[in-house]
Amino acid sequence: MSFFKRLKEKLTGSTEEEKVQQEQAEHLEAEPEQDAVNALEAVTEEPTVITNEVIEQVIEEIEEAVEEPVEELAPVEENLPAAVEEVEEKKPSAWSITQKFKNGLAKTRDSFTSKVNDLVARYRKVDEDFFEELEEVLLQADVGFETVMELMDKLRFEVQRKNIKDTEGIQAIISEKLVEIYEAGEENTTELNMQPNGELTVILFVGVNGVGKTTTIGKLAHRLSKEGKSVLLAAGDTFRAGAIDQLQVWGDRVGCEVVKQSEGSDPAAVIYDAIAAAKKRGADVLICDTAGRLQNKVNLMKELEKVHRVIAREIPDAPHEVLLALDATTGQNALIQAQTFKEATNVTGIVLTKLDGTAKGGIVLAIRNKLHIPVKFVGLGEKMDDLQPFDAERYVYGLFAEGLEKELEKIED
Repeated sequence: MSFFKRLKEKLTGSTEEEKVQQEQAEHLEAEPEQDAVNALEAVTEEPTVITNEVIEQVIEEIEEAVEEPVEELAPVEENLPAAVEEVEEKKPSAWSITQKFKNGLAKTRDSFTSKVNDLVARYRKVDEDFFEELEEVLLQADVGFETVMELMDKLRFEVQRKNIKDTEGIQAIISEKLVEIYEAGEENTTELNMQPNGELTVILFVGVNGVGKTTTIGKLAHRLSKEGKSVLLAAGDTFRAGAIDQLQVWGDRVGCEVVKQSEGSDPAAVIYDAIAAAKKRGADVLICDTAGRLQNKVNLMKELEKVHRVIAREIPDAPHEVLLALDATTGQNALIQAQTFKEATNVTGIVLTKLDGTAKGGIVLAIRNKLHIPVKFVGLGEKMDDLQPFDAERYVYGLFAEGLEKELEKIED
């Protein structure tokens, strides 16, 4: 399947399975009103306009039939909105998720894409001067030196292979090659290592203070709860003032129990209690918060190793995920943090927070290409559902939305 066909299906959800899901969601949304109409038509045997007078007439007919008074119904204007609210929340469509990436990467796109557009406008022909300036633009977006060099090699080869002379459509080629670089040799890297039903999955969060770690834990707990998982939270950040209370607020907000002790307690002891509680309650997932440690603080890193040992002793092969929270707005500093934590702990995935707040969203590619650690989730806003599994195609679309939309329109034509 060509890149653009695959991209179009991913962005719009045009696969048969997603079409069916969307149709079901639309049908679900319309059910309350239609059910009311169908019920009244069945009684009156003719199409009915729903009014309070009609409802009263139906009630009188029912009372005459059963010879018992029927409890008075509230006006239809009050009933129907309540019924709509009780409908199960429909699954987000592929396009709505795509729009989250587009909106979340607006700052990076405004900075990065405007420079690429200016470059394309000034250079009508693809030559070495064009490549040199493009290289500089990519570096300014924190894509990373190694990634940029690899991308330039791929672009030069592709331009030569296809005998491309002008810059029209060059954004599409850049997009395709960026996706290839990110996904090279990897499959399903964004999926969490969830254990089979009936077994406890332990997720350990690490990272420095101020990156949005506790907030991300709350959003992930909300996401897993929506998927039908029973989630328990462990307040292992016992050093930072207010950290335990902050996690408790999130626990209350998403409906998850929080296992905690007093401030200053041994973090490993909190995690031990949380594992025991999770086993006793038959929880599906235990998410463990840890102290926001600086990578150069030896004692804190040793404390993290102790927590890791306690988890592994109680549950073999756990923790099943060690997620490192990084602040995208810190750019190359986030890459340095990731490299240091990788050396100290077995980091299995990155959660890149505040991606919507930076103009240097290219750091996603730098982390993936240099450290070979998958970015599993990205923060695209402040809402509860703005924590999204990372998707390379949607990410690249977020960077080049306008140019790619023109290319996709050409395919449709």
